[in-house]
Amino acid sequence: MKAIKIGTKVEIYNDMVMTYDELPAKAYLIKFTKMSGFFLDEYFDIEVSEDKIYGGYMKKVEKVLHSYNAFDRNLGVILSGHKGIGKSLFAKLLSIEAIRNGIPVIIADKYIPGIAAYIESIDQRVMVLFDEFDKTFCDIKPFEGEQEPQTALLGLFDGISQGKKLFVITCNDIRKLNDFIINRPGRFHYHFRFDYPSADEIRVYLSDKLRKGYDKEIEPIIEFSRKVDLNYDCLRAIAFEINNGESFSSAIKDLNIMNLSQENYKITIHFKNGAPMSTESKYIDFFSEEESTVCFSEDHYSEILNVKFWVKDSVYDVRNNCAIIAAEKLKLSYDESYDEELVTKTKRLLPDYLVIKKIREKSLHYAV
Repeated sequence: MKAIKIGTKVEIYNDMVMTYDELPAKAYLIKFTKMSGFFLDEYFDIEVSEDKIYGGYMKKVEKVLHSYNAFDRNLGVILSGHKGIGKSLFAKLLSIEAIRNGIPVIIADKYIPGIAAYIESIDQRVMVLFDEFDKTFCDIKPFEGEQEPQTALLGLFDGISQGKKLFVITCNDIRKLNDFIINRPGRFHYHFRFDYPSADEIRVYLSDKLRKGYDKEIEPIIEFSRKVDLNYDCLRAIAFEINNGESFSSAIKDLNIMNLSQENYKITIHFKNGAPMSTESKYIDFFSEEESTVCFSEDHYSEILNVKFWVKDSVYDVRNNCAIIAAEKLKLSYDESYDEELVTKTKRLLPDYLVIKKIREKSLHYAV
């Protein structure tokens, strides 16, 4: 039997009770019960099964831990991007390395009133991971008379709490984050934005994962990935099917990778005897069996030239990362209602080829 005295209160425990001056370097999950309040439960699910880590994650993990050791206050890190794109993998890698460096990892996977004060009371170096922060803290309505969950955490993130802490947030939709979190490097020093793998990264990944003899499937997958964004979860599933003897064209019909929305493209028609014309934003379903029509203008106003084409006639250009349709596959017509001189001038242009290039999500970081 063990008798533990806290203030004037004495509680009885069995002989399994152990006491520590500090939390051992393990992973813990924050839990709460009405009877006993907040407590930590050991968490055993932080592991990475991949033999090789893609995307240069380990360099950034080392960067975070180096900065955390150098800081004389809390360090905050935001991990944002679409689902299945590597945020959770990075968080796991960072957690594993933190534990190896003697830093306990505390996971906050749900909002509980008073959780900020509980975390603040932990007076030692710890990493606190808020997983899917936009769901667990941003989408929660506070009880009457209580602070909004994100607002309640701001003081915790400010660096005035006990013990130097490493705060890590994973987030799918950064628009849900409080304005006092985004663009506040005093609270969150780093913001790592995770993007879909590039053509070269996909080529490296598939070269590693596909068995000998299936190399011919790599380029068709890369071409497909320029039309549809593929994350590493998708690539893993595709590689599994191909290694089991399926062709990519057959496997993609059965996998849970669906054509749910049209994608946004910049379309440019090039001429043999004149300057190209472009549409900056055009929604096209690259897997449609219907003919597409795009209107062009020389002055970005008078849409005189109408071009019809079938996306199935396009050929993927790996070097320039775009799809190209030859002039002989294009059908041109003209809107005669515009100025006769301008229409005549447009008719003299000889088409060379059409370029379809996907518009990628703009980078949220500054380029200097």
